[in-house]
Amino acid sequence: MSGDTVGVVADDLTGAGDCVVQFARAGWPSHLVLGSEPPAGERAALALVTDARPQDDAAAAHATAAAVRTLADAGAGRLYLKIDSTMRGSVPGQVAGALDAWRTEHPAAFAVVCPGYPALGRTVRDGVLRVDGTPVAESAAGRDPVTPVRDSDLTRLLPGAVRVPDRIDGADGAKELAVRLADAGRDSDVVVVDAVDDADLDHLAEALALLGPLAVPVGSAGLAAALAPRWGGTTERPEPDDAVAERVVVVLSSLHEVSLRQVDELVRAGPDARTTLARTPAPVPGATGREQAERAASTLADTVADVVARTRPDALVLLGGDGARAVLARLGARSVRVTGSVAEGVPLGRLVGGPADGTVVVTKAGGFGTDRTVVDVLAHLRRTVPTRR
Repeated sequence: MSGDTVGVVADDLTGAGDCVVQFARAGWPSHLVLGSEPPAGERAALALVTDARPQDDAAAAHATAAAVRTLADAGAGRLYLKIDSTMRGSVPGQVAGALDAWRTEHPAAFAVVCPGYPALGRTVRDGVLRVDGTPVAESAAGRDPVTPVRDSDLTRLLPGAVRVPDRIDGADGAKELAVRLADAGRDSDVVVVDAVDDADLDHLAEALALLGPLAVPVGSAGLAAALAPRWGGTTERPEPDDAVAERVVVVLSSLHEVSLRQVDELVRAGPDARTTLARTPAPVPGATGREQAERAASTLADTVADVVARTRPDALVLLGGDGARAVLARLGARSVRVTGSVAEGVPLGRLVGGPADGTVVVTKAGGFGTDRTVVDVLAHLRRTVPTRR
């Protein structure tokens, strides 16, 4: 499988970046594709964004199926469905759409779902998803203003799913797990697997590699990190560049309390003429949660485009998927060439196309990180990241 393109389908932009950077780390040329035509003919990891998270299941299934077909046409021999690590949004519809399209070439395909990301506090034990030890429905994800999570049990969030225990002791544990997954996949379209630590993800990744394209992995960047080297990565890494990005625009579109605390910490750190902060405008009275998000993202994108045109920043730091998507579309970028990461869950790359071509871009999902993550990202950019190429 080392010559195949890997296709990543993600329900929002920051998740796509967080997932595809795992393949970049494993030596894959990696691109977050913003247009409708992914590059063909190159062995690469290609991520497409569906914006399906806030959609109803029918619309999400349609959008996801279309993205899977596009990637298959571009040569994808393996598929990874990137969902929210806290199960927000239309996950059942996304899984159904991915399977519908993938089964055109792989009729017996089934989905293996594990949103666990232990490095960022997302774990699954006995089918229950937890965030830092708290059942997900009782965490900030359960209070999300657009896509709140109402249950913590994956088999209830994914009706009809069956659960297979991950850890099987012994030298042939991965083979045995692969057999159990295949058996479960004959009885159900969706199989749920636990993961409480990185060893569990590695174990699952080994089993998925044995199953090949028959099993469609569905999860967060945690499982993607375990799969990437097993799907044919290399040991080659780009040479580091020690130039510095001085002028940075920080764009806050996420309403997640984690991102709000991160920006508050940035403000408390004191004024810095090198940093411009653009944030979601005030709510419009009477608008629904989704309408509010769309209007806010559009207004914010216009603001950021004006700032970029006037100041020509060296880097953009985008917090939250809806706003990141709108900003990059407004800037006319065709893709992001993902090159690495600033921290766990914080990928870094460069814009391709548009007037800001070559600008460094960092993306971060709303719920990731500590209170100091944004402050630390700026320190990293000003210490190690080149300005333009």
